Amino acid sequence: MRYILAIDQGTTSSRAILFDEAMKVTAIAQEEFEQHYPDSGWVEHEVSDLWSTTAGTCRQVIERASIRAEDIAGIGITNQRETTVVWDAETGQAVHRAIVWQDRRTASICADLREQGHEEMFTDRTGLLLDPYFSGTKLKWILDHVEGAREKAKAGKLLFGTVDSYLIWKLTGGAEHVTDATNAARTLLYDIRKGRWSKTICDLFDIPMEMLPEVKDTAADFGMTRPDLFGREIPILGVAGDQQAATLGQACFQPGMLKSTYGTGCFALLNTGDTPVRSKNRLLTTIAYQFDGKPTYALEGSIFIAGAVVQWLRDGLKIIREAKETQPLAETADANQNVVLVPAFTGLGAPYWNAECRGAIFGLTRNSGPAEFARAALQSVGFQTRDLLEAMHADWTPDGGDQVLRVDGGMSASDYAMQFLSDIIGAPVDRPKVLETTALGVAWLAGQRAGIYPDMEEFARGWALDRNFEPDMAEDKRAERYAAWQRAVQATMAF
Repeated sequence: MRYILAIDQGTTSSRAILFDEAMKVTAIAQEEFEQHYPDSGWVEHEVSDLWSTTAGTCRQVIERASIRAEDIAGIGITNQRETTVVWDAETGQAVHRAIVWQDRRTASICADLREQGHEEMFTDRTGLLLDPYFSGTKLKWILDHVEGAREKAKAGKLLFGTVDSYLIWKLTGGAEHVTDATNAARTLLYDIRKGRWSKTICDLFDIPMEMLPEVKDTAADFGMTRPDLFGREIPILGVAGDQQAATLGQACFQPGMLKSTYGTGCFALLNTGDTPVRSKNRLLTTIAYQFDGKPTYALEGSIFIAGAVVQWLRDGLKIIREAKETQPLAETADANQNVVLVPAFTGLGAPYWNAECRGAIFGLTRNSGPAEFARAALQSVGFQTRDLLEAMHADWTPDGGDQVLRVDGGMSASDYAMQFLSDIIGAPVDRPKVLETTALGVAWLAGQRAGIYPDMEEFARGWALDRNFEPDMAEDKRAERYAAWQRAVQATMAF
């Protein structure tokens, strides 16, 4: 038996997952690490924590499965996107903590660039908006604020990378400074049409291009691990940012296929094929995956609050003790009440991009209680997803056939939430048997490259359905409910 080791380096923990030749999970190891908040809106990680938890969970999962390193045919890496690391090219020592994707410290840099009229150029080349979310302004901030950093970078003594690049550099003992196209596409420095780093943008930021990694396909030879790490060298054969990895794991390989991942937030990606579609509705244009030097593009929309709204019911309102209580509670809600919750706890994401507004509840009566709050919370995720899909369809409409939404992530386990999602978008929703779609996506990349997993067509045929949800709401009611949601959102932003 040969195995694939998937590294899933996330925002709050690192995981290692071992898949067998049938792409079944054999063992999992997970380790959390500390989040650092040195100032308002700042989020950082100790770079050493990212490495130690990754290396540690890899060793743990090999031990738990009672296998040898010789049994592992390859490694796939998926990672939190946009998080920024700068390290010494000789010692591997980070010059600053990793600045996390959630960090907002570069908002003023983005505002200045917008005022100077640069946003059109950034969007045209990178597919992204000028927002602190992305890596480019984080890298500029480190070079501006760490004494001597820019001079060292210009001398070739410092390297930049997203988390995948740093892990590969560490795993290979400094032999490889590389990334893949999906992670490069999230940096605000990469021209997604020309497939190369943008000298114009790097010059604008005063970023030495010598510190940027080589960009490869999502399935490629990323180097060999140091033999002392796991007992022998293991090839690294697949890399993709977490949401793109989930797109692969869901086998969304055809233009028009759509997946939505429901974790703390929600990320929806629509495959647009070999065409980078410019959004008129403030969605992101990104690279879904890249094989043989040819990128496949996607439109992406993000919702800030999805599963987090259930955490709010539990930790904020304390009306439930566990997330699984939400569904039976929602099912007892009064059918005659129409309570609408807009969970803009940290502003609204796509397609509104309003960072200033905050959450609101509409339609309360004297009889509104925990059941109505639970129902409104679950339904808010469906309404927000329809907002994304409406924007996507306004930007790009697939040719022929009904569109099916494939879902994954923790909240997709809720039958109530998924049925309402199907009802409000008026389209089928498919939940797969394998919910570890992010890790599965990079495992497939590495396994296919290693020759033990099937090609794209066979992998797609092997996608297995757990449950299909079909819309069961009258069209007039669907329109009425969505119109009420839209009024609630406008009122929330007005307030």
